Amino acid sequence: MNTRTARRRRTPHGFARSQSGFLDLRGKAADSGEATRVGGRAAVYVSVRWKFAISIVAGTAWAVFSYLAARAWLDDLSGVIGATLAYLAIFGIAIIPGFMNAFLVASLLLDRRPAIRASTDSLPGITILVAAYNEEACIASTIDSIARQAYPGPMEVIVINDGSTDATAQRLAELHYPWLQVIDLERNGGKSHALNVGLARARFRLTLTVDGDSYLYRNALRNLVGRYLSDPPDTRAVAGAVLVRNSRENLVTAAQEWDYFHGIAAIKRLQSLYQGTLVAQGAFSIYDTDTIRALGGWPHTVGEDIVLTWNMLAHGYRVGFAENACVFTNAPTTWKQFIRQRQRWSRGLIEAFKAHWRLLFKTRMTTLFIWWNLLFPYLDLAFTLAFIPGLVLALFGVYWLAGPLTLLLLPLAGLVNFLMFHVQSRMFMEQGLHVRRNVKGFFFYVLCYSFVLQPACVIGYAQELLNRTKTWGTK
Repeated sequence: MNTRTARRRRTPHGFARSQSGFLDLRGKAADSGEATRVGGRAAVYVSVRWKFAISIVAGTAWAVFSYLAARAWLDDLSGVIGATLAYLAIFGIAIIPGFMNAFLVASLLLDRRPAIRASTDSLPGITILVAAYNEEACIASTIDSIARQAYPGPMEVIVINDGSTDATAQRLAELHYPWLQVIDLERNGGKSHALNVGLARARFRLTLTVDGDSYLYRNALRNLVGRYLSDPPDTRAVAGAVLVRNSRENLVTAAQEWDYFHGIAAIKRLQSLYQGTLVAQGAFSIYDTDTIRALGGWPHTVGEDIVLTWNMLAHGYRVGFAENACVFTNAPTTWKQFIRQRQRWSRGLIEAFKAHWRLLFKTRMTTLFIWWNLLFPYLDLAFTLAFIPGLVLALFGVYWLAGPLTLLLLPLAGLVNFLMFHVQSRMFMEQGLHVRRNVKGFFFYVLCYSFVLQPACVIGYAQELLNRTKTWGTK
């Protein structure tokens, strides 16, 4: 019996218990809008829709203020490059990013994560799929980290060795766990193919995906499954929190540590607040097995995880985020690998729009983030073709594009980063983790990261729009 849809009866503690015995959260707390207690008294309940409305008002107010403040700048720039290009440039590098940052600030200030309500002492059976290609260095530690989870329920781990040409098969042969299965594919067919091969053998109602070079932190499985069971019944996937495992290797990985810790996790948290995380990433996520099968499995695309997630959203399902289900994964170690990864992610975004553009017209809060994603190619192009040249010109005393309004964004961006750090640090402390002193990586992330990231994204968008040959490259 499906634990998500079974007929339920009320329990004395305000939960709904399915006939299978697992707990699902119901009521206001499920929408992340539950009341908090201040000085022993319950604070005023603020629903998610009110939080959304307040954040929209805050973002709009900032955008209007920015536009009014930029009128003189727009007039001056119009005299140089024409009104159309001037408006496209300034809206792309200042006004729209300002709206987004103000929305993020308001949302982070209002966010209260609901507690995991499902009991984690006894949990349902899970299938864990690990697609591995040339992972001889890490695959053993990945499987060992799963073993150390001591998951309180039935479990099977299916590793799909996707035609590896190194010693991955030998490393797997050295592991002896009763719940471990290995499928050796003769030829490399890509991650989506490997996952679908594993999905065909999945025995349990819940399926998780874990990358072959990842390390599951303490209680990651309990927290991820517990969040899934605690979320509303129309939830069909929950993304875990992916963090950088090899951040000490060099400047490339040190900067990415802040990207994963700050940007990616915080955005997923807000998307979950507004009832629709946009990517249940393949590195660590949980899905309803029957739903994935009904949707045809993972699509044969470069961005198989985002396209599958958007397919779920298109069918009206919810996708959540478990910020305390932590997995550490290896990030690209060279700028070449990093650029290829972000190009692949950008291509995946375009693939998702090609397949599920109708999501732009869904009447739900998370549609705002779909529109944000639609704007990303424009914003990245504006940054690449307007802000970077404008910064170069500013070094020579020409302030056509790097004007005072871009400086006005700095304190707002600083506030966003401060709030992200505060939220993430609190979660780390709850999990017994600490934020290491990665000062060099932080300053590079704040000052220079976008100069590599956003041009790489622009190239990725162009490659997909021009239907260039698809290669998986790095993850």
